[in-house]
Amino acid sequence: MFAQNLIDKSGWHRPIVMGNNGMVSSGHPQATLSGIQILKKGGNAFDAGVAMGLCINVTQPDFTNFGGVAPIMVYSSLEDKVTTISGLGTWPKAASIELLQERGGHLTEDQFLSSVVPSAPDAWITVLDQFGTMSFTEVAQRALVLAENGFPAHPTFINDVLRREKFQRWKSTKNVFFPSGTIPQIGDPIVQKDLATTFKRLIRVEEQNRHLGRHGALMAVRDEFYEGDIAKELIKYLQENGGIMTLEDMASFHVELEKPIMTTYRDIEVYCCGPWCQGPVNAMALNILEGYDLGSMEHNSAEYIHLLVSALDLAFSDREKHIGDPRFTDVPINELTSKKYAHLRRSLIDTSQAFRKMPPYGDPKNFIAAITCGKNRSVRTESNSCDTSYGCVVDKNGNAFSATPSDGGRLVPGLGIVISPRGAQSWLDPNHPSSVEPGKRPRLTPNPALAFKDGKLFMAYGTPGGDSQPQTMVQILVNVVDFNMNIQRAIEAPRFRSENFPNSFWPHEYHPARLNIEGRSSQKTIDQLKEMGYDLNVYPDWTYKCGGACAIHSIEERRLLMGGADPRRECYAIGY
Repeated sequence: MFAQNLIDKSGWHRPIVMGNNGMVSSGHPQATLSGIQILKKGGNAFDAGVAMGLCINVTQPDFTNFGGVAPIMVYSSLEDKVTTISGLGTWPKAASIELLQERGGHLTEDQFLSSVVPSAPDAWITVLDQFGTMSFTEVAQRALVLAENGFPAHPTFINDVLRREKFQRWKSTKNVFFPSGTIPQIGDPIVQKDLATTFKRLIRVEEQNRHLGRHGALMAVRDEFYEGDIAKELIKYLQENGGIMTLEDMASFHVELEKPIMTTYRDIEVYCCGPWCQGPVNAMALNILEGYDLGSMEHNSAEYIHLLVSALDLAFSDREKHIGDPRFTDVPINELTSKKYAHLRRSLIDTSQAFRKMPPYGDPKNFIAAITCGKNRSVRTESNSCDTSYGCVVDKNGNAFSATPSDGGRLVPGLGIVISPRGAQSWLDPNHPSSVEPGKRPRLTPNPALAFKDGKLFMAYGTPGGDSQPQTMVQILVNVVDFNMNIQRAIEAPRFRSENFPNSFWPHEYHPARLNIEGRSSQKTIDQLKEMGYDLNVYPDWTYKCGGACAIHSIEERRLLMGGADPRRECYAIGY
């Protein structure tokens, strides 16, 4: 069956990429190539992952940034251990619900009031320091060249800057994204001189501190960003433009190295990031779906889609009630991700009827299936969207790197970086698990993942797409596990996404029973879903709104790596 799925090309369009020594798949070809170059120079998956991530920050500047977020999951084959690096900033010490309400009560990425501490630099450097072998200088070289000389404008970038007028409203960003004053054409160079200068400054600091050894030099790079002149320039600009972050907020920040959430799906161990992000939604939904024989159903039939959407809606309902920074919120994560609780939640699914509104959340501590929800305000406006990218690496030794960097937006003049606007994923409601509090992390949408089979690496995977991320990730995993699809076909299969819950981005729009489905789905399926009660919206074929997934499937017994990349965006896989 495995061999047949590689020979039969029906249902997939791009070739599946295979290799034995290393594989990289990311949201942009240049980032993927950078990772491969580092592997061929002798770097491991973690060195290559950081090089890839830095290039994503350059080549997808509307979606990600060096001053944004970078949640990461790594697997060390030597230690046989999975670790998450939160890569998520905290609210300033001066932040409060009262202050933000006094300033207008808007958590938009347009204003620095929504800024949290930039976390990506610390995340990238922490991975290098704890797991890598190379210097910042070595892994940043390709990103520096692409920033200084420019990368060719690609269709996703052009469409995005056309769609979001704010990129033209901010002078510092307009100067980069519209270099001639007009919309760039495909292939026009997008040059980021200020960002290149920032990279050069950090490289110079590392060179000046070589005598401290590799660790000491990397910490000097980190300190320059969070305590040195770069930090001072960043804070000065932010405070001059209405922000409340201070140098103390920057200097006291560190990313967290944490134990991931783990569940099993069939014979697969699935590792998700913790409740500081929406990673647990993957585990909760998979636990519910495990009770159904999905593989016996017609793929993407109405029956099949309804079960996946229902399981996801139940998981998102519990996300709304229970998930937030566990340092501030009492998250019953063991109970939420237990099989016992999933069995109770599964009982709420009517196999013939959609949830006409967000389903009731449960009480996992007392193992109660449903508690009556309060009313959710139906908001029909466009939420903020920082958007995101994704990349993964597996090396010849079986090490794996999985990261979902994000945060485009208003650039700081002279530095060429954003100040993470992730505060837009918080609530001005003291009773919400992701409410605004000093030092608290917003509940992040980006959430990379890893999966294992029989104790061996099975898959590294993830996607951009806000609230659609766990929906896309669940669909891809089910495609591989239950339908035996090769990884490229699993990524290319038509997708769907629910909006039957409050959006993670302010103003947290909520569309009861809304289900979006790609137009490649059959008319029979569309009609049947409408009959079940879904408020159905048909997307264009291959829409970017269904993500830009990348994945690496590892077949340990054959020492084979297979890379998949989403044609919905600029994603690309290379192996050797």
